[in-house]
Amino acid sequence: MNFIVQPSTVVDATVTVPGDKSVSHRALMLGGIAEGKSAISGFLAGEDCLATMAAMSAMGVDVQQSSPTDVVVNGVGLRGLVEPSQPLDLGNSGTAMRLMAGLLCGQSFSSVMIGDESLTSRPMRRVITPLTTMGADIESHDGCPPLRIQGGKMLRGIDYTLPVASAQVKSAILLAGLYADGITTVKEPAVTRDHTERMLSAMGVEIDRVDRRISIRGDQKLASTNIQVPADLSSASFVMLAAILSRDADVLIEGVGVNPTRTGVIDILQAMGADISLQNARLFGAEPVADIRVRASRLEGGQVDPRLVSLAIDEFPVLFVAAATATGQTVFSGIGELRVKESDRIAAMADGLRNLGIQVDETEDGATVHGGQFRGGEVQSHGDHRVAMSLAVAATVADDSVTVHDVAAVNTSFPGFTECLRQLGVDIQ
Repeated sequence: MNFIVQPSTVVDATVTVPGDKSVSHRALMLGGIAEGKSAISGFLAGEDCLATMAAMSAMGVDVQQSSPTDVVVNGVGLRGLVEPSQPLDLGNSGTAMRLMAGLLCGQSFSSVMIGDESLTSRPMRRVITPLTTMGADIESHDGCPPLRIQGGKMLRGIDYTLPVASAQVKSAILLAGLYADGITTVKEPAVTRDHTERMLSAMGVEIDRVDRRISIRGDQKLASTNIQVPADLSSASFVMLAAILSRDADVLIEGVGVNPTRTGVIDILQAMGADISLQNARLFGAEPVADIRVRASRLEGGQVDPRLVSLAIDEFPVLFVAAATATGQTVFSGIGELRVKESDRIAAMADGLRNLGIQVDETEDGATVHGGQFRGGEVQSHGDHRVAMSLAVAATVADDSVTVHDVAAVNTSFPGFTECLRQLGVDIQ
């Protein structure tokens, strides 16, 4: 499946985007091991989250989906999961596999997790190492999936410093810590998204957070709760980009999660000159939410603050496109983590931008993007949903049509992406 995008005039609009993927994954997992019924609204019914739903159902959790965005999870308690009858297929979702590894290593039963070709090539040793230090028994294929987890192991609390800032690894260790003897502590080298900590606290689990040290005591029960999932800031960033690149559009995106551990993309774009403001600030449970207003802007290149990298790790494909339209050069550094996402996102974006006439100089952990004018042409997404959507938005200001190849993965995170862009006036097929 391909996108064909024509140069387009983005218009004033008020839009919504799907629910937050990170929050949706965690709502299913934590709701599944809570005691009682958790109602989830705003759920992201993308392929990644549906894979997590299927995995929890396979382990005995009753999940009822009354609409694409409304789900009820009937929790079985901390130790109520049962052995699945077959391997758990997590599709394309690295988040699901890493978090599920933490959840599964403390169970009484054994399990196997598999995924698609992309997931099978993604590194899991970063989560295997701390979990095995806690006493887990995990077999892998040279550090990659499938993962075979031996049940019935006694876990012990550890004090672990993450070598690389990663909310997924942090969350896996905290989930394993629920099943461990004693206290489990994770220290982060930089702040990462804290959805797991917020949701655990909302379910009555005591979490100790001091600076970048997070500690959890084992064998705590989770109480069910109702969870309102905010709109996903990562998905909203594509709409933000379209408005920024437009001639004179004024776009409002409603009900977006603005957790401060996620808003690096806003900070970076504002530093480049983007006209972005937050309105109607409120809370969805423990998660801060606002409406995001974005107006057409002229961007200036510069050095992107490496301290913001962990707060915008999923949005760099968007930022690469923004940099390609900015005056001068934009220098990204400290983003080597992008090389082990669904694709090598540094290489994938550099390849796509070059095919559209933009000069990009790669380094091992970064890139310099030279501002210019997009030309028409054909680009590859490399099967990466964020690369595909970023290049589709870039095409709106190209001088001719752009074909983006291999875009089926967009449904993992943003079902309805093409319809949303059409609301903005984009000619996308």
